[in-house]
Amino acid sequence: MTTVTITADDIIRRYADDIAYVAEKDKDQATDIGVLADQLDTAARNFSMAGINGHEDLETASTFLAEAHHSTDDVERTVFLRKADKLLHPIVWDMAQEYRDMVGDDEDDD
Repeated sequence: MTTVTITADDIIRRYADDIAYVAEKDKDQATDIGVLADQLDTAARNFSMAGINGHEDLETASTFLAEAHHSTDDVERTVFLRKADKLLHPIVWDMAQEYRDMVGDDEDDD
């Protein structure tokens, strides 16, 4: 069984738009996973205040991204990135859409 390697760029490309929206930050600021981890913390707080379930997983994923950002070992970094992606993949889009619906900002209306 082949495992696909997840990179920091993959994580940023997949999640930066939705996370930046909820964190009320510019998505272009997330140029590395350290910044994205900070935005995840802010987004988790905003989701929590909005009563949207799943914010705990975002906090955990943020910790994984911060660990990956500071890791000097490539294997360890890859493990942290994979763990973060595993938490983020099933929930980020749905949570962000629920948040958009709550604030009346459905991007499909543009």
